[in-house]
Parts: sequence; structure tokens; C-alpha cells
Amino acid sequence: MLNRTRANPDENSDIAWNEILKSGDRVFIGSNAAVPNALIDNLIQNKEGLHDIEIIHILTMSESVWAKPEYQSLFKVNTLFIGGKNVRQAINEGRADYTPCFLSEVPNLFKEKILPLNVALIMVSPPDQYGYCSLGVSVDVVAAAVKEAKYVIAQINPKMPRTNGHSFVHMNQIHAWCEVSQDLPILEVPELDAVTEQIGQYVAMLIENGATLQLGIGKIPDAVLRYLNHHKDLGIHSEMISDGIIDLMLNGVINNRKKTFHTGKTITTFCMGTQKLYNFVDGNPHIEFYPSEHVNSPLVIARNDNMVAINSAIEVDLTGQVVSDSIGYKFFSGIGGQVDFIRGASLSKGGKPIIALPSTTKDGKISRIVSHLTEGGGVVTSRGDVRYVVTEYGIAYLQGKSIRERSLELIRIAHPKFRDQLLAEVRQHYWVPEYQNNKPTSVPELGPIETKKMVFGGKSFTLRPLRPADERKLQEFFYSHNKETLLMRYNHLMRQMTREKSCDLVSVDQQKHLALCLTSNEQLGETIQAVARYYLIPNTLHCEVALVIKETERGKGIANAMIKEMIQIARLRGLKKMQASVRNDNFPMLSIFKKAGFTSVSAENHQEISLEFELLSGA
Repeated sequence: MLNRTRANPDENSDIAWNEILKSGDRVFIGSNAAVPNALIDNLIQNKEGLHDIEIIHILTMSESVWAKPEYQSLFKVNTLFIGGKNVRQAINEGRADYTPCFLSEVPNLFKEKILPLNVALIMVSPPDQYGYCSLGVSVDVVAAAVKEAKYVIAQINPKMPRTNGHSFVHMNQIHAWCEVSQDLPILEVPELDAVTEQIGQYVAMLIENGATLQLGIGKIPDAVLRYLNHHKDLGIHSEMISDGIIDLMLNGVINNRKKTFHTGKTITTFCMGTQKLYNFVDGNPHIEFYPSEHVNSPLVIARNDNMVAINSAIEVDLTGQVVSDSIGYKFFSGIGGQVDFIRGASLSKGGKPIIALPSTTKDGKISRIVSHLTEGGGVVTSRGDVRYVVTEYGIAYLQGKSIRERSLELIRIAHPKFRDQLLAEVRQHYWVPEYQNNKPTSVPELGPIETKKMVFGGKSFTLRPLRPADERKLQEFFYSHNKETLLMRYNHLMRQMTREKSCDLVSVDQQKHLALCLTSNEQLGETIQAVARYYLIPNTLHCEVALVIKETERGKGIANAMIKEMIQIARLRGLKKMQASVRNDNFPMLSIFKKAGFTSVSAENHQEISLEFELLSGA
């Protein structure tokens, strides 16, 4: 029996399930960490005469007893997001249905009566002195279910936090209720492994001061948050928040001051974590919960400038298609808010939509960067929406890239043991030509993320290895040079940089030779501003150095810094000597080498001056 809240004073104050529920009705169950388990248990205990009730929900942190085989005649499960062992098993055994839908559009299914709701079972906090309960840790699609269901039945839980925002439900919106105390389910802070740590570092590199973030569930979002302690003025507009935001908010890293929408507030639609998180959101005026049709609307998301959306995937193919809700024919999770936020970040001024995933499955036996999608796997995020893909091997930037360039970028961040296979497979489709004959290699001496941020003349640059996918960028770099630069660099007026020649120059065995580039970002596009190389001289521990700087960036110390980087790497690799040949009329370059410690030696060619640097001497 349930307490009646809209009863006539002359009526009995209790209400029975059979007064509001009949066989074949559709019942919504509250989401995430706000599953009203007491109501479900009570319904099962009073199930007599009821059957074929359709249960509809999104992710539920619960044992999900309604999906157990013994209740299949009572309940028919239709989930909009798969989570939990019982629900996933029911889907895979054909006892339950999965309905894919963007989270931002789920409320419309209720409103437009595409999935009309007879009853909504929800969990709320006790009412305040004005009669308002809070939906607490899960507003998401619950708010829409409350508005659209014919009957709303609530479990009033004294342990439910009172959250701010659009999270309130008045008692006159609730048709029946029971008060049952229930601990909220705990999502422990995950232990991070080396792979996840590396991915977190790479993603953190893409986040600028003043950015607004969306983070999903799992290890990778937590890893990202752990590497943001030195950032400034970050904001949150996210479908979900977890424990990782707490210290960043307390330390002022997340302060929401630079947000261009909902300034000053952390915005979310639900939270899941430990009791520490639930205590943190309880009555916190700096965190506001809104329905998913607002938080997940791509147009709302895009109102935040510099929006960074971080989501994960099960696999990504070499064209950039993302599978994130199924493993082959087996459905695993759901679309959720991934596409909402990928699109919203794409529309945001300065936004960055990111897909982050480990390069292999846990056992290391299967690559998650694939030449073609697993049979049965469905595309959640299309190749047209993807911009950044991150694994523990680096960052692949795909926007504006051809299929060939995308393939090379994604092979570069695949696990090394799968790169040859991936390259061979894409060549079957002529995506990558045969003359592009080297797979990407790494320069670990640059540090764990093989990238360094540098500032010259007040402008930010990135130092990184030259990569096979840089073929077009290197062509653009070549054609940006004036005649004098070409003459000084190549000792003749070289007029053409063919695709084949450019491919050869970017396909470098970085373990043997070295090719670095310094790039700048023009809005979201990356431009090469300098290239520095050395070539290992066969049968020696000597190398020959060459570098060229874009004319507009000279005189800022770039050449000197890049020579120092090459010296450091060569020393770490045990080389003994660096050599360079410079035209005798190239006075600026001669000055740069001498300033770096190179000394002149005799030259066979009277038009050139040979220089040497003893790597074993000096610090």
C-alpha cells in the first residue's frame, strides 16, 4: 500500500497498485543512482493480476531485479541505455529490448507520446517547508517522466541530497508515495593503470585554460581530471559529474568564471560517485542540475565557448567511425550523450570534441583501432563528427583530413604490434599508396607524451615528431618558402615538392634518424613553422643535421632551441658527433650553429663550410 497525496479528505489515505496500474502499462523507472528500489520491491510483492508491464529506463545503478528471468512474465524491459549485469544479460538473451536514442531526445519520446508513460517510479528527497522535493542526484530524463506520466509514484528517501537547479518536484505532482531510507549506490574512484594515465595526460594537453568540460563515466575522465591541477578558470557543462571535480572545485581550478553560458555554475544532469560526492552536491549553490533536454542540447552546449567534450569508444575504424554501444552484435551500453556533446563541442567557438580509448582490449590481443568495423558493430559517432582521437600512443587530429591522412594518423596512435597489419589492410583499398612505405615510429626522448609546448616571441608552439600524415603540411611548408630559403636549404633552387617526395620526407624511421617539427595552431588548423632533422651516418655514431625555419618566425630563438633538443636526443641515444654543412654565404645559419657550440672544420666543397659538435663533451 502507498500513501495517497491527492486523496479527497473523506477517502482512505492509502492507495493500492491495482488502482493505478494495469497489465500492459508502460512504467518508467528512475535513473542512474536514483533507482527507487523500495517501490520496485513493493510492486513485485503486490504483482497479483499484473503481467506484461513494459519497464523503460536509461542507465540504472541497481541490481535491476525487474530484468531477472523469473520476472519476464511480469515485466517486459525496454532500455534506452544498457547498464548492469541483469539488463545486459536480458538484452543478449532476447528477453529485453534496447531502443537507441540520443539522451537529449529521450524526453521528447515521452512528450510526443511516442513512448507514452502510464506510471513514473522515482526517488526524491523529503519535501521542504514549501512542499518541494528534489530529484537529487538524477534529474536527466526523470524530470520529463514526471511531467508526462499519468501517475507519479515517489520513494521519499531521507538520504537523497537536495540539489539545486531545475531539480524540484512539488508534492502535488506526486500521486502516491512511500518513505523508505535507502543508501545511494557507490561508484568507487577507479584505480588508474599506466595506459589510462597516459591517455589522461594527452587529453589534458588539449584542454586550454578557460575551457568548459564535459566528461563521461570511467577511468579516462578521472585520469584527465587528475592532470588538470595546474589549469586555470575551467568550467563544467556535463551530462555527468563524479568525484574528480571535487578537489578541482575546492582548489579553484574549476570556478566557471570563463563560461559563456551559465557563468559561475557547474552544470550537470546527474552525478554518480562516492558518498563524498553526494555530500558535496547536497545544497551546493555552485552546482546546478538541469533536465537532459537542456544540458544535452547541442545548441545549448555550443553556447559555451571552448567546449571540450571527452567521450570513449569500443572501437574506431581508420576512417574515423566510432562504435561505442556494441561489441559486434552484442549491445553493451547505449548512445547516451556522446553525439549530443560531440556535436555541441563541434559547434562551439574553439570547441574540441575528443574520443579517447586504449589502443587495445584489456588483454592486449585485439586492436581497438581497426581497418574495418567488427561485423554487427554500429556507428554511434560518424566519421564526419570526429575531430580528435586519443590513445596512449598520442593524439590523432582528423578534421579536414583525407581518408589517407586519417588512416595514417590513426595507425600512428594504434598499438605498435598492429600497425603493420593495419597499414597492409588499408592498402588493399588504395587508401594509402605503396610508396608511403614506413609506419610511424616514436621519439620517446621527447618525454612520455612526445610533445613539448614552447613559447617564442609571445606565441605558443608545439614541438613534436614529424609524422607520415604530415605529408600535405610539409608540402605547404615547402611552398611557403621564398627563393632565398630554398637556395640556402637545398643548395639549388628547388621548385617542386611532389607528393612522393613529401611522403618520403615524413616517413622517417625515428628510432634511427630524427625529424622534428615545430607547429602552431591557426584557430583549429595546425601549421608547420620549422623542421629540424638529423640523419645517422651509416656505420658510425655520427649524424648530419639540417633545419629550416619559416621566414616569418626567424629571430625568435627557434633554431637554437631545436638544435638543443636534437643534441639532447642524440646524446641519449649514445651518438658521438654531430655534423652540419652550411653554404658559406648563409651567415644567419652559420651564426646559429656556432652559437650552439659547433666549430668549423675543413671543407671539401669551397662553397660550403663544414661544422662539427662533439656530443660526448660538455653538459
